[in-house]
Amino acid sequence: RMYTFGMEEEYFLFDAKTRHAVRRASKNFLALAQKQLGDRVMTEMLQSQLEVATPPCATMDEARGHLRHYRQTLAKAGAEHKLGLAAIGTFPLAFWPEQLVTRKARYGAIMDDLQMIGYRNMLCGMHVHVAVPDVDTRINLIMRLTPYLPLLLALSTSSPFWQGHLTGLVGYRLAAYDELPRTGLPELFRTNEDYREFISALTWAKIIPDASYIWWAIRPSLNNPTIELRVADSCTRLEDAIGIAALFRCLVRALDRDRALNAGFDRVGRAITQENKWHAQRYGIAATFVEPFSRSPLTLPQWLDQVIDFIAEDIEALDCAGEIRHLHAIVAHGTSADRQIEIFGKAKSAGRRGLTALKDVVDWAASETQAICGPKLRT
Repeated sequence: RMYTFGMEEEYFLFDAKTRHAVRRASKNFLALAQKQLGDRVMTEMLQSQLEVATPPCATMDEARGHLRHYRQTLAKAGAEHKLGLAAIGTFPLAFWPEQLVTRKARYGAIMDDLQMIGYRNMLCGMHVHVAVPDVDTRINLIMRLTPYLPLLLALSTSSPFWQGHLTGLVGYRLAAYDELPRTGLPELFRTNEDYREFISALTWAKIIPDASYIWWAIRPSLNNPTIELRVADSCTRLEDAIGIAALFRCLVRALDRDRALNAGFDRVGRAITQENKWHAQRYGIAATFVEPFSRSPLTLPQWLDQVIDFIAEDIEALDCAGEIRHLHAIVAHGTSADRQIEIFGKAKSAGRRGLTALKDVVDWAASETQAICGPKLRT
């Protein structure tokens, strides 16, 4: 099988002068964006956010080309309307009481249910869909892929700020997102029958209209024959996004070809994974994790090396060795969150205080979002 895949990225829109997230989306900007990108660009629940989605891709380079085009097109269109664009998990100068909801029936119903929590959903993620046509296989794969979610999250962290404050976490986005119902790690369902029973109970009780209101960190897609990774922050650097997508794609293939891998994942393993998820949010690539099966401690570089060893066949088959190598660059030089914290610290050391220091972070994120030649990693 090809294991075709698609990627979705969410971006923040900000005022180019003040660097604050916009309150109300510019209709002229949206019209221009949709004229240039068509249905590949969509509004999000809050007007300060946009989403793009690639078509199904057969190669990593194909996805890279689409996302590069979307980022550069939107950044250029934004500049024409005095707007900036940033791929970032939380926006340093976004404030939830100022947010306005996009007018759309689905969003209205969600906001009616979520209330204040909905307005606090100033969060941007990256989603990766990998094709797995058999529905029974999808549910079982999701259970067996769950242990790797903290690893994928740690590599993607780009959300150290919240409402003008340094949070002390490198991945604050999921701390805020987990306020919503039906988020976090998926339940321990081994078969499609288990999953369907759960969905049927919630829809019959009119708690949710359909399965698209399940917002787990990994889930079966309602509209596509895919497994959807949702744990990752929106990656500021395009090459980080492509590398993480490649890792997830290889993991799906590896576990699909060997159904015995992680078949023993149980409640203890899930509880350990929950703890690992917290460590990924708090410390990112500097975290110490617990291996869910051996129960032994390991660092992120050790964990990444272990995973790369057992997906070697899949890396070759899917032709993504370069993308997987880039993951070592993330480990060596830091994630977007690490860079943001460093830039903020330098601005404060130079005598810039409070919200003013955060403008440098916003400017860096906007520049990296549309960078043509991949990441500007530190040496």
